[in-house]
Amino acid sequence: MKQKTIPKLVFKGVAYPCCTSLTMGIIGGKWKTVILFHLINDKLRYNQLRKLMPTVTERTLSLQLRALEGDGLIVRNVYTSKPPLKVEYALTNFGKTLIPLL
Repeated sequence: MKQKTIPKLVFKGVAYPCCTSLTMGIIGGKWKTVILFHLINDKLRYNQLRKLMPTVTERTLSLQLRALEGDGLIVRNVYTSKPPLKVEYALTNFGKTLIPLL
């Protein structure tokens, strides 16, 4: 008897058994969905995000922003034309596809 092989979704070298598992692998956790929710309408700077989420630590916020950027859900824009340095975070087109879930 032949066994059926379940097709797997592969994202960044990790295989997921279904689309729900893939989605939870990307946006799972306590803070990622909160960050994405706040970025739905506007680009925000790091300090603006900190004020919107007063209970998150700076380290956690930085790590979550890097993870979201690494997964292609947000983009980090650095403006160096004049001091002080300005950094804004915004949803990518891929990140905008998650708006109905949020």
